[in-house]
Amino acid sequence: MGKFYDGTKLLSMKDINGDRPEIYMTTTNRTGGKTVWFSRYCVKQFLKSGEKFMIVYRYKNELDDCAGKFFKDIERLFFRGMVMKSKSKAMGAYHELFLDDKSCGYAVALNGADKLKKMSHLFSDTTRMFFDEFQSETNDYCPNEIEKLISIHTSVARGGGEQVRYVPLYMCANPVSLINPYYVELGIANRLKSDTKFIKGEGFVLEQGYVESASEAQRESGFNRAFAKNKYTMYSGEGLYLNDNLAFIEKPKGASRYLATLRYKGCDYALRSFEVEGVIYCDDKADNTFPNKITVTTEDHNINYVMLRSNDLFISNMRYFFEKGCFRFKNLQCKEAVKIGRAHV
Repeated sequence: MGKFYDGTKLLSMKDINGDRPEIYMTTTNRTGGKTVWFSRYCVKQFLKSGEKFMIVYRYKNELDDCAGKFFKDIERLFFRGMVMKSKSKAMGAYHELFLDDKSCGYAVALNGADKLKKMSHLFSDTTRMFFDEFQSETNDYCPNEIEKLISIHTSVARGGGEQVRYVPLYMCANPVSLINPYYVELGIANRLKSDTKFIKGEGFVLEQGYVESASEAQRESGFNRAFAKNKYTMYSGEGLYLNDNLAFIEKPKGASRYLATLRYKGCDYALRSFEVEGVIYCDDKADNTFPNKITVTTEDHNINYVMLRSNDLFISNMRYFFEKGCFRFKNLQCKEAVKIGRAHV
């Protein structure tokens, strides 16, 4: 990449079937310029063709001063003297954005998706959507976040004389975790490698970028040099995934004994004991005929599954093995299932 991020190539790409994607995703190291590029692009298209845009936030409290947060940097860089304001509408359900007193778009929050379903006619002039920081550094996602995003996009994409309109969604983030909800849902988590530049899927394309000038500026910062060994400094400067620890990602050798099937977020995982090595191994090749099927959340509780509590002997043993470093995992997704399952009990 050049000195700053440029999304031109990403927006020119087709999906895995050679069709026009409707979801464009990009990650780079911090301060690479991706947020600025897509923010500027949305405003430029409005000034050029009157095409309105929608900014997507996660929580309603983020809508406060949404115009200032969105426009401050790009006004200084590209739109000197122009003023963007926002007005709260429908008792705070969404904000309408105004550029030099002309309506240019909207700002909505994912956790307000239910209310927005009843207002879809208000957004029929929206031509594109922008969701920044779709990966959360603190794992603070909305409950059923993807379903909420789908609901909002469905509401926006109806109308205008069509049952479904083409409304592209631009999604930007710093690389926080391969097992974020979006990568898991779209099947990206198991396809992405450290040297991957682009991934194509059904209806989406993903760019994994690296802006060298941003990394160099981070390295030369006196503040960052002081904290050079901190993992957050390495994440922000080098584009490393902040929350992905690859420790214990390996398959044990020898014979194994099937212990149980663990269900997490609707997926089944196999727990096997490798007794010679003294470890328990988790992978995604569950034996659906094995009778011992467990879950630790009410969402995953189903017929033939036993919901275990913290004081159950099996869970106590699993916790002991985990805390003693005697678990191994096929991949990060399997590790997350055991880690989150352990946290629920």
